[in-house]
Order: sequence, then C-alpha cells, then structure tokens
Amino acid sequence: MKKKIVVFTGAGVSADSGIATFRDADGLWANYRIEEVCTPEALKNNRAKVIEFYNLRRKESLTKKPNGGHIAIAEMEEWADVCVITQNVDNLHEQAGSKRVVHLHGELMKLRSERNPDLIYDINDGWEQELDARAEDGALLRPHIVFFGESVPMFDIASKIVEQADVLVVVGTSLAVYPAASLVYYVRDRQVPIYLVDPGTPDVSLIRNPLTHIKERGATGVPRLVKELKELYG
Repeated sequence: MKKKIVVFTGAGVSADSGIATFRDADGLWANYRIEEVCTPEALKNNRAKVIEFYNLRRKESLTKKPNGGHIAIAEMEEWADVCVITQNVDNLHEQAGSKRVVHLHGELMKLRSERNPDLIYDINDGWEQELDARAEDGALLRPHIVFFGESVPMFDIASKIVEQADVLVVVGTSLAVYPAASLVYYVRDRQVPIYLVDPGTPDVSLIRNPLTHIKERGATGVPRLVKELKELYG
C-alpha cells in the first residue's frame, strides 16, 4: 500500500519561481500596504484598488513557471499517495502536475460572488477582472482569496487530511501564519515523521514528532528530500 504523504507548502516554494511574498521588500507588495488590498474593509472602501492589485498579481503569475520543488512534489505521485496543502494562491503545484491540491487561502485565478462564497468562477481568458463584473446571483465578483481577518473555510478539510498522513513534509513556510501553521500539530501520533525544508528557522519548539530540518530553499532541498523518501517508502 502506498504511503500517505502530505505536503504543506508556503510562500517559500513559489518564491523560487520569482513570486514575491508580502514580506519581501520588492515586487508588487512593495507598492501596496496589506491593509489597502487584502482585507474585507479594503474591498468595501476602495474596491478599485483591490481589483487592480489582484489583476496585477494575476498578470505577473502568468509569467512564472514551476520550479524544481513543485516538480519533485508532483513526481512523488508515481509511488506515493500524495496530497498538497498550500498557503499559496498561485497554481504552480497544478502546473507541475500535482493532482490533489488544497488551497487554504484561495486561488488567484478564480473569482467568487461577494454574497455567496460557493459561487466560484475560473478566469479562463487572460488575467483581468472587470471592476463591475457580477456573479449569477447579481452580486459583484471579488477575488477568490481569503483576506486577513476572514475565516479559512478549507482548514477543517486540510486538518483531516493531515490526520491521515504517514509522512508530513513542510516546505517554505515560516509557521507563523495561523491557523494554517497549526496543521503540523494535527498528525495522528508522535511517530509520524515530519520533514521541514526551509533555509530559515521556523518555530518548531512545540513539535514533538521526529523532525528533520533541511536548511535549503525548496527548489533544491525538495528534490533531494524526495529522492530520500523514495528510497525509504517508494
């Protein structure tokens, strides 16, 4: 029986593809404050600016490609039962070939009704959302993104997936954004190994499971780890 490997990814895995995070001092985020473009209040008070920002993010994302980290994660599906849980809103995991991807914080290439969060639409042509575009219920469309201050509707699904993991791989996350960061505590018992790929020093003080920290960027560290995991579990 194939091992159930859950891969939990953060901004670091996409940063290697050139997608800036909001902690970076360059890129799109350098020209916008989070409070101006990534809160429910911002959407209400300055809708045009919010829509402009996410249009620019989509336009930028269309120029990016999966890196070695994304590709190695997708290749694990050849010999393991893999599910990716990501904090990222890009679709680079899907582009790399991953079949099961749970987006905790929404998806950049989708829009949804401001009134009914279950009315979700793909942006199939280009990158631009028109300012007055509406859903079929008549409500204005908004980016299908979980803004700061909003609940994370996919968290319960993600936590149940982690509970079933035989192996948990964590890539490119500071483990500082909650509730997402708490997923590492949902493994079913303390015997489940956790592998962390990140060049920084995320807070792992409360993790009691066997932990291996590979201090590399995702694009280089993940392929090396996947090779080791295949030897162990493939």
